[in-house]
Amino acid sequence: MEPRLSNLDLEAVRTFVTVARLKSFSAAAQQLHRTTSAVSYRIKTLEGGIGTPLFVRTTRTVSLTPAGQVLLDKAGQIFEWLQQLPDELRQVGENVEPRFTLVVNNLLYESEAAAHLLVHLNRTFPHTEIEFRCAVYMGVWDELLQNGLHMALGAPGYHTINDDFDTHPLGAVHWVFVMAPDHPLADHAEPLSNDELRRFPSINVQDTSTRLAKRVAWRLAGQKEMLVPDLKTKIVAHIQGAGIGFVPATLAREHIDAGRLVERRVVQGRSPSPLSLVWRRNHNGRVATHLREMLLTKSEYFPFLASLVAPDAGSQEGDERSS
Repeated sequence: MEPRLSNLDLEAVRTFVTVARLKSFSAAAQQLHRTTSAVSYRIKTLEGGIGTPLFVRTTRTVSLTPAGQVLLDKAGQIFEWLQQLPDELRQVGENVEPRFTLVVNNLLYESEAAAHLLVHLNRTFPHTEIEFRCAVYMGVWDELLQNGLHMALGAPGYHTINDDFDTHPLGAVHWVFVMAPDHPLADHAEPLSNDELRRFPSINVQDTSTRLAKRVAWRLAGQKEMLVPDLKTKIVAHIQGAGIGFVPATLAREHIDAGRLVERRVVQGRSPSPLSLVWRRNHNGRVATHLREMLLTKSEYFPFLASLVAPDAGSQEGDERSS
């Protein structure tokens, strides 16, 4: 006969846990205020329902079988979950999401701010599972569209891809062209031409999109491209002379001032990259509302937004080819 797991009696499981922890039927009976025969009968009924022994019984000892050890481990999780369940159900009834995922454009991701925000959200919504993801270029939209994420910080462009989402412009990232101080082009006359630039590798952060068309940040025809997984690696690669390219102006400034990078003018610059906060139009849970208000006011948890994302003085359309 197949095990009837759906018929598990929680009281029988509680009895099993008591016997397993005390390693004695009589001690368990005393603690549960039942007779030893009643405890033994309940355990036998439980074993019959599962279809396998849970205890090895001798005249002096009681020990768990491998199946009994598994049940003991799982039972602890079950009772812990049952204890938390009323709070979780109350949370859902109060329109607090049980799970919330935010994807952040790698241009805006800052580890300290993310950790600070996690602490705040955990205190404010203690029963919500929070997940942060980092994505590059169209990978931000890809996460929203394909993986069902709730919100994105720094989606490329000012306008939504479809009617499932609302957007709010955050501003635009402005770029400067940089290279190492000892790079062969560092002392060339400005502006640097495309013919001069294409002789050296461009360093780009790879678009993480798997379904939407990937974008190339900056690469001239015939130029070698070197791809890295994140912005931090890209900046270090420039500093070490691996290649050339554009870096967000505010992030480049400290390295330029310290002499680790030099800024050079080029014939064909890079347009500012407009970025938006995006959220699901039909999702108005309390976590989403709370986080949206924090992000739109550039609160203490996101001080870098004000410096990295500058107001876009140009058209609200922006240049959506750059991101």
